[in-house]
Amino acid sequence: MSGGRTRHTLWMTAVITMLVVSGCGSSVDGRAVSIYENPFTVAGLPVTDGLSGPRPGAPHSTLEVRNAEGTDSDIIATDAIDDIQRYWAQTYPELFKGTFAPVSALISWDAGEDEDEGVRFCGDRTGGVPNAAYCSRDDTIGWDRTILLPALIDAFGPMSVVMVIAHEYGHAVQYQSGLIGEDTPTIVAEQQADCFAGAFIRHVAEGDSAHFTINTSDGLNGVLAATVAVRDVDPNDPDSVHGTAFERVTAVQIGFTDGAAACTEIDEAEIESRRADLPHQFSNAADDGELPVTVETLEAFVRSFESLLTLQNPPSVTYNGSDTDCPDGSSTEPVSYCASTNTIGVDVGALAELGTAERPRRGDVIPLNVSGDYSAYVLFASRYTLAVQNEAGQPLDNPQTALRSACLAGVITAGLSAENRTSTSELEVWLSPGDLDEAVSGLLSDGLTASDIDGVTLPSGFSRVDAFRSGVLGGREQCNTRYR
Repeated sequence: MSGGRTRHTLWMTAVITMLVVSGCGSSVDGRAVSIYENPFTVAGLPVTDGLSGPRPGAPHSTLEVRNAEGTDSDIIATDAIDDIQRYWAQTYPELFKGTFAPVSALISWDAGEDEDEGVRFCGDRTGGVPNAAYCSRDDTIGWDRTILLPALIDAFGPMSVVMVIAHEYGHAVQYQSGLIGEDTPTIVAEQQADCFAGAFIRHVAEGDSAHFTINTSDGLNGVLAATVAVRDVDPNDPDSVHGTAFERVTAVQIGFTDGAAACTEIDEAEIESRRADLPHQFSNAADDGELPVTVETLEAFVRSFESLLTLQNPPSVTYNGSDTDCPDGSSTEPVSYCASTNTIGVDVGALAELGTAERPRRGDVIPLNVSGDYSAYVLFASRYTLAVQNEAGQPLDNPQTALRSACLAGVITAGLSAENRTSTSELEVWLSPGDLDEAVSGLLSDGLTASDIDGVTLPSGFSRVDAFRSGVLGGREQCNTRYR
C-alpha cells in the first residue's frame, strides 16, 4: 500500500483526579501493576500539559562555542550541551569504566553561506550544510544555527533541538566508552544514539534539567514527531542508515522507558528482532507504495481484516458517509463504528484525502507531516478493531479502548506484511515500506487511530505509538494483557 473532524482530547481533565486517587502504588487487588496499567501515565510518569522548552529564569550556559552568534538556536543548543554533559557526568560511571570527559570543542555555523565557504567542521567547509553532527576525528559537536535548528524550532518546538543535540552527544559517549568501533554497523550506532537521547529526555521530563522542561503530552509528542521527520526517507537508498520512523521512535522510547543502560543492549540482533517480518525495501525501485483509497480497495482491506482478526459476526460496512444514524452514539469523521448495529460507516472522499501523500514543498528543510495511503487505511483498521472489542464484550468508550484500538491496529498492520503471503493466504493487500512511518506520524498528530468509539483519544502521543508498537511486535495477546 503504500478530512473530517478531529475530536478534542477529553480525558485530560481526569488525570489529576486519577493520580490523587490511585497514587503511585505498585499493586492493585494483589496483582502487579505494569507501567501500561494507567492510561494517564507515560512510561510511569504522569501525563502533564505544562511548559515545554527553556526553563524560565534559568541563566544561560557559559560554555565556549566557536563561531557562535548568540542566536536563539545557539543559546538552546549550548544550554542543551551543558545539561547533557551534567547528565552524562552522573550516568557515565554507572554504565562504563572510567570517568566521563566532555567533548573537546563546540562549533556553530551558518549553512546559508555558499558551498566551500564557512568555518570548517570535521575537516570540511560548512556552507550549504544544514546539519548537526558529532565528529569522532577531533571529538567535536557542531550545528547549523541558521537553517536546520530554526526549522526544527518552528516545526516542532525548541525541545526538538535538545533531542537532536542529545542524539549527537550520544555518539560522543559511544566513542569515549568504546561502545562502538569502526566495524559497528551504522544502524546500530544511530539507534543507540536515538535511545540515549530518549534517556536524556526522560531526565528532563523528571524535572532534573537545569535549563529545560518538557510536558509529557504535546511537548513529548513534538520530540517524537521530530524524530519521524528525520527518518530515512528512501528505503532503497544505500545511505539510509538511521532507520525508519517506526524504528527510530522505538529506540527513543526504549531510552525514555528503560534508561540509558537499555541503550547499550541495542545491537544488530535486537534491531532485527524489532524489524520482524516488516518490509524494508521496495522490490521495484519505481514503486511508490501508494494505493489510492477507493471503495474497492477498502473492501479488499475488510476481507483481509476478517482473515487476520476473525469474528463470528463481522461488521457490515457502508460507503455513503460516516454517519450511520447510529441510535447509541455520535459519528466520527471520516470513519465511524456503531456498536448497536455493528456497522462501520465511511466517508470515502474524506478518507481518501487523509490518505493522500503529502509532497515536500519547495524550500522545506524537513517534512512537518508524514502522510500517505496507510494514514487512511490504519484508521479504517482501528474502527474495525472496535467491532473486535465489541464482540469480546470489552468497553468501547474509555481510555483503554483507545489504546486497544491502536494496539489491535498494530496487530493488523503486522499481519499485512508481505512475508505472510502464502498460496493459501486470504490477504488481498499488504504493507509497503513507509506504511508504518505514516501510521506513527498520524498517531503523533491527530491520534484518531488511538481513539474510542466516540473519537476521543489520549493526550500522550508516546502512549499511542507505544500501544501500536505493542500490537505490531507483540500480537493480539499482548494487547489484551496490557490494555485490560
